[in-house]
Amino acid sequence: MVATGDTAPSFTATVGDSDHETFDLDDHLGDGPVVLAFFPGAFTPPCSNEMVALDDHADEFDAAGATVFGISADSPFSLGAFGDEYDLGFDLVSDTSRDAIRAYDLEIDLPDLGLHGIANRAVYVLDDDGAVVYAWEADDPTNEPPYDDLLDAVASA
Repeated sequence: MVATGDTAPSFTATVGDSDHETFDLDDHLGDGPVVLAFFPGAFTPPCSNEMVALDDHADEFDAAGATVFGISADSPFSLGAFGDEYDLGFDLVSDTSRDAIRAYDLEIDLPDLGLHGIANRAVYVLDDDGAVVYAWEADDPTNEPPYDDLLDAVASA
């Protein structure tokens, strides 16, 4: 797992919207804290709850100058529909290649659900230089992050 104090692995992926633009993490560093919220799968109850909870804290993220990205192995089409369904105010990033998921050492399988090579639930806060100032990974992918700790990390980044 990537830990606090590490330099965040850089990656490129695809924005999950109708334009399917390239997402490059490096393009988002230097303009305030970056929150990377990895999640197992769109439209699953725990993931929907987490993404909505992050969106509910948009004012706090905005006040800290933070940019939030949700990242999963879902297709850009699925993530676009997911973002629209919940009217999320932040970008979702499609890592179908699993490059980011592997770089952050988050790849898990949930064979009972038929899911393989997906992201475990994890949240990272990066500073302007790409250093990890907060890292949290779920012991169980159904667990949501401690939002108060996350918001404190963003406010102090």
